[in-house]
Amino acid sequence: MFERRAADRYHLRMHRARTVALTDEEMVEVRAAQRTFEGAYVRTALSQFSFALVVLKIFTAEFYSIGALFAIYGTGVLMIGLFRRQQGNRQFFSEIGEDGIHRHRFRTSGNAVVVLTALSIAAYACLIGLTLKLAD
Repeated sequence: MFERRAADRYHLRMHRARTVALTDEEMVEVRAAQRTFEGAYVRTALSQFSFALVVLKIFTAEFYSIGALFAIYGTGVLMIGLFRRQQGNRQFFSEIGEDGIHRHRFRTSGNAVVVLTALSIAAYACLIGLTLKLAD
């Protein structure tokens, strides 16, 4: 209930995250990570939403389930992208724990990759099932 804000919890060179002045090299690193990871998740989600809209607008009612599947998949990718962004703050900044100890741990994005893989496998399995159902 009384949890500190992330900008107060994360530190870099003894500065809180909201008041830190990054060097040019650090800014390049942050921007590259944003373009690579956050942008990729958002672009993928937008493409899934666009494809879902195309399926829902062009095809007949038999294909609505496939359009809905891609819309749900796009929403899942967008949620994973938000989770990845939240985890990215922990990769760049260090954190002061509840016990007052200064911690700097590098954490990979393995959790997001595992969840995205499971979501993709489930979505494509459903797509194969829906396609086979159309053939009947």
